[in-house]
Amino acid sequence: MKVEVAERRELSDATVLRLPLYLEAVAALAARGVGSVSSEELAASAHVSSAMLRKDLSQIGSLGVRGVGYDTAVLTDQLVSVLGRDEVRPVVIVGMGRLGQALASHGGFDGDGFEVVGLFDHDPQVVGGSVLGLVVQDVARLTEAVSEHGPRVIGVVATPASAAQQVADLLVAADVRAILNFAPTTLQVPSTTDVRAVDLSSELRLLAHRSRTSPASALGGAPA
Repeated sequence: MKVEVAERRELSDATVLRLPLYLEAVAALAARGVGSVSSEELAASAHVSSAMLRKDLSQIGSLGVRGVGYDTAVLTDQLVSVLGRDEVRPVVIVGMGRLGQALASHGGFDGDGFEVVGLFDHDPQVVGGSVLGLVVQDVARLTEAVSEHGPRVIGVVATPASAAQQVADLLVAADVRAILNFAPTTLQVPSTTDVRAVDLSSELRLLAHRSRTSPASALGGAPA
């Protein structure tokens, strides 16, 4: 079914991160033959408030019908379109250390709108090996290999901090406009390139802080 998605304002990062939760919930309902779902039921499945869900979905042009709710098939198609899952985005991963190999082996890419099309490293002992059928190429070939796929490529930097900027420069030279950076450093890129940093240490520090300051009840109760 082709669905026309209403013109909408730019979505916040928080909204975009919640949309896959709604898609998972409503797609499961549609697959079971459920024709419609209320905002309260869908919000409960996604573990958000119904007010937040209605606000998020209104931004993509999806308005439920009072007393009926959302058409599950239509909403599924709208979310697939908005999230870009109706097309496959190629992904390249640079840095085949433990983190890079774990990312390359991650099964979550399948069916989620992404396909890993290239793996790269500079270590001669790593280059030529393979992960899930993909041969690890020399990073010297990065620009040439990535340019074959055009600017739709998403580059993943999983190198040490010392090599990350050089890798980012190669990706920019290949017209890659979206980079996911796992290296513990800030990348300098043109304004036309979007970088999202994943700082594992900061996330762990945040969790550690929250675990110290959260009420005992939130952590399973006080010790006996």
